[in-house]
Amino acid sequence: MSVPIVETSQFATRTTYGLLRLRTLVRLRWLAVIGQSAAVLVVEFFLGYHLPLSSCLALIALSAWINVFLALRWRGSQRVSGRAAALLLGYDILQLAGLLYLTGGLENPFAILFLVPVTVSATSLPMVWTVSLGLIALVCSSALALFHRPLPWSGAEAFILPHLYLGGLWAAIVCATVFSAIYARRIAEEARMMSSALQATELVLAREQRLSALDGLAAAAAHELGTPLATIALVARELKRELPKKFTHAEDIDLLISQAARCREILARLAVPEQLSDEIYQYVGLEAMLEDMVAPLRGSDVAIVVDAKPMDGKSSPPTFRRNPAITYGLGNLMENAIDFAASRVEVNARWSQTLVSVTMTDDGPGFDQTIFDRLGDPFVTTRPGYGSAAPQVDGEHEGMGLGLFIAKTLLERSGASVILTNGNEAKGASVAITWQRSLVDVGKPV
Repeated sequence: MSVPIVETSQFATRTTYGLLRLRTLVRLRWLAVIGQSAAVLVVEFFLGYHLPLSSCLALIALSAWINVFLALRWRGSQRVSGRAAALLLGYDILQLAGLLYLTGGLENPFAILFLVPVTVSATSLPMVWTVSLGLIALVCSSALALFHRPLPWSGAEAFILPHLYLGGLWAAIVCATVFSAIYARRIAEEARMMSSALQATELVLAREQRLSALDGLAAAAAHELGTPLATIALVARELKRELPKKFTHAEDIDLLISQAARCREILARLAVPEQLSDEIYQYVGLEAMLEDMVAPLRGSDVAIVVDAKPMDGKSSPPTFRRNPAITYGLGNLMENAIDFAASRVEVNARWSQTLVSVTMTDDGPGFDQTIFDRLGDPFVTTRPGYGSAAPQVDGEHEGMGLGLFIAKTLLERSGASVILTNGNEAKGASVAITWQRSLVDVGKPV
């Protein structure tokens, strides 16, 4: 059994980073302007440490005017390119460096704010811009360790920190910036992957629901066409009865009658899904549901064995309400078991008064141990084989690694727990799906 695949190339966005809205950058800068203004004014007027106030306020005002210009020139909802966002964040780093130069350099405890623009870039911009901003922050922090105006302090003597301590501050800022950027980027990438995979799951479920709806439409069409078709057949037979036996077009009338009969047979088959609208058809026994899923898969070189029986030997079989999520999830797992089985797939259904379980086991090579801990995560795949060393066959479908995630997500939404295991010596894969019986057994006769 392998990690199944769904062909949804539009969701292959693991390394694609979205564009930032201009409004987001403007609001972040307004927050910086307010914070910087408050810090400068509090230090100058409440704590009594004298700053180059006019220069500091000029730098802060420059950021404010840039924000006003951006707000007037472009709409806030507009998304800016990666390059433009990097330039704006780069300016924030340089502006912060200017303030720190005036207020003690790395001796100023607010020097830790260098990591903010780099972290914002790590969550939203391509790697090249994040690395560039990180290098700018590194250069600025290194320069401030050597060149800066004295830290504002009270008393006649200037406050001077030891060079070893300044080196530690520099190392702490660099490490914090790098760690925060890597951590934020990984979290953002995981969130994007999960969002894309969940969208694919919703599309698959919607597709299954549309297919079920099409069955109902076909049944309705068959019902509506039945009456006019019966009228055509009746008129054709009446014409044949009234006309002479040796009439020139007698064979054409016979053909018309036979084709009308054939159409009625086709409509009769289409009308079978009409039961979908019947309440009783909404329910299906567990064994019948599994047989319906397995039937289209039979006929291959792989033998499929379905075994259904109670755990305690006496419990009545559960009855499911027809659910596209359960049907797709179980069907997807069955197809993959067949794809990677050597010769046999076993589907064992068991139930008790409290539990319902379905276990699918194949005799293939089993799950690849190198990705076993990540099975069920989006974009994890071992196609075209189980291991990375498996040979690739020209033209063979490789997929994106969404199939198992989608199947697992849909089944878990129905209340099931899904457990993936390997057999002895990693031979054969097994998937166990278990529900609390109260969640799926509707208790209707079938």
